[in-house]
Amino acid sequence: MMPEVLTQSPGAASAPLRRVFAFGGGMADDVPGGAALDLLGGKGAGLAEMSRLGLPVPPGFTVCTEVGRHLLRTGRHPDGVRDEVAEALRRLEARTGQRFGDASDPLLVAVRSGAAVSMPGMMDTVLNLGLNDATVEALARRSGDPRFAFDTYRRFIQMFGAVVLGLDHGLFEDILEQAKLRHRCRLDCELDADACRALVRSYLAMVERELGQPFPQDPVRQLWQAIGAVFRSWDNRRAVLFRRLNGVTDDDGTGGTAVTVQAMVFGNRGADSGTGVAFTRDPSTGDAVLFGEFLPDAQGEDLVSGIRTPQPLDRMAEEMPDAFAQLETAAKRLETHCRDMQDIEFTVQQGRLFLLQTRPGKRTMEAAVRIAVHMAEAGLITAAEAVGRIDADALRRLLHPVLDPSAPRKVLGRGLPAAPGAVTGRIAFSAAEAVERAARGDSVILCRAETDPEDIHGIHAAGGVLTARGGMTSHAAVVARGMGRTCVVAVSGLVIDRAGGSATLGGETIRSGDVVTLDGSGGEVLLGAVPTVTPALSDEVATLIGWADELRWLGGGTDTPLP
Repeated sequence: MMPEVLTQSPGAASAPLRRVFAFGGGMADDVPGGAALDLLGGKGAGLAEMSRLGLPVPPGFTVCTEVGRHLLRTGRHPDGVRDEVAEALRRLEARTGQRFGDASDPLLVAVRSGAAVSMPGMMDTVLNLGLNDATVEALARRSGDPRFAFDTYRRFIQMFGAVVLGLDHGLFEDILEQAKLRHRCRLDCELDADACRALVRSYLAMVERELGQPFPQDPVRQLWQAIGAVFRSWDNRRAVLFRRLNGVTDDDGTGGTAVTVQAMVFGNRGADSGTGVAFTRDPSTGDAVLFGEFLPDAQGEDLVSGIRTPQPLDRMAEEMPDAFAQLETAAKRLETHCRDMQDIEFTVQQGRLFLLQTRPGKRTMEAAVRIAVHMAEAGLITAAEAVGRIDADALRRLLHPVLDPSAPRKVLGRGLPAAPGAVTGRIAFSAAEAVERAARGDSVILCRAETDPEDIHGIHAAGGVLTARGGMTSHAAVVARGMGRTCVVAVSGLVIDRAGGSATLGGETIRSGDVVTLDGSGGEVLLGAVPTVTPALSDEVATLIGWADELRWLGGGTDTPLP
């Protein structure tokens, strides 16, 4: 949890209710009552906190959760909030030196969700907002890079079309895949400027054909449509299911998401740019090392979607040493300040580092115990706080089985060990199939090219997750770790035929319902069932249990009924 440092300023109790709060450039507007998370959501609170610390945060503003709750209750924005947003946008223009919708030097913004409770990937985001047929030409002139400008425009049309206009994401993907085939490209970033221009024309024509009206060209209209769509994503199917599965309620009238509007920084500006996710410690083991992944010449959605397999941060250190050194320094500062392992999203634009989010990182239970104990031993938190951070039911997952090292095994393939443990189950190639098999009492392994937020119910039903693509910070990896599921991603050679209900790996054909075993610690995919054994408890678990017993004996008490 972020420390409650965004406190009310003197005399603010009698001031009119504010619903829009600025951040960036070493400053952040005060939040009434110190209710940073409830008012700004996790993303807004994190951005404000990083701004106060003087870290490199692109400027922007947060529209608070109450605005979203009002919109969901009444179908309209509260009176006066449009004026507040317009004023915040003018302030943002003054700070960036750019104008929103300007045909010579346009300001582009990201519109992101952020609830008080971390819900990774469950709600919606719109990047590159403010582009239209005129501003894209201005972006091409100002940057001197038409390829970058039209790649950014096609990304915006696709994201806005799916999130705001309600078009099937697959319609855009089909056009993109056809373009890559025509130009003999494997990756999006290999399309040249002319191909990106043509792709934009195809996207715009498809939108008009599907909706019977042109793609919206007015940036202000785009902004308000996006703000409304992101607020409403609190009630989309996957977000509702996520909250139900994780016991998150808003019955008391709280809840909802805030919306952040932030000046865009661009990871798709070429070889000296990129996007990444960094954890201040290894989220699988708890080891005190900077852990994460980086995708060059890309935007954040490329990384979390798992469409492209990213590089480890070691590669970033080699290719962008200055930006990596800044990231290391910022990560240490944030972990010490927040007194918890942090999950940091960042972008590098032409060698310059920008931080886009910090939040407590999802972690395995093994990592949670190790982090809590090590932080207490280092004096960052107390022993009582360490004990209080560990849920007893979750702690028992540390006794999950591991493969018997002496058992025979047939290895079909290897990938990245994204979440530890060993699980044997029947293959399911869709979330719906995973739920159906689990309801029959089967142990299930969900096998996908990559997962997306719509697969949340399938991941919950499965005991393990197996993907052909993605990385250690992909959607599959992050959600599986948070749910305590075993996960192996980026399995080389795994080819899935969903229509035929089969996959090939290691020379074997695996059909729906076939049994495989995942080793989430070693990253192996094994044919059939492999015997398991129960591991011994680690020194950190023994230490934590000893602290809990001592607290009870001293009468300090603990609400955590550890074994």
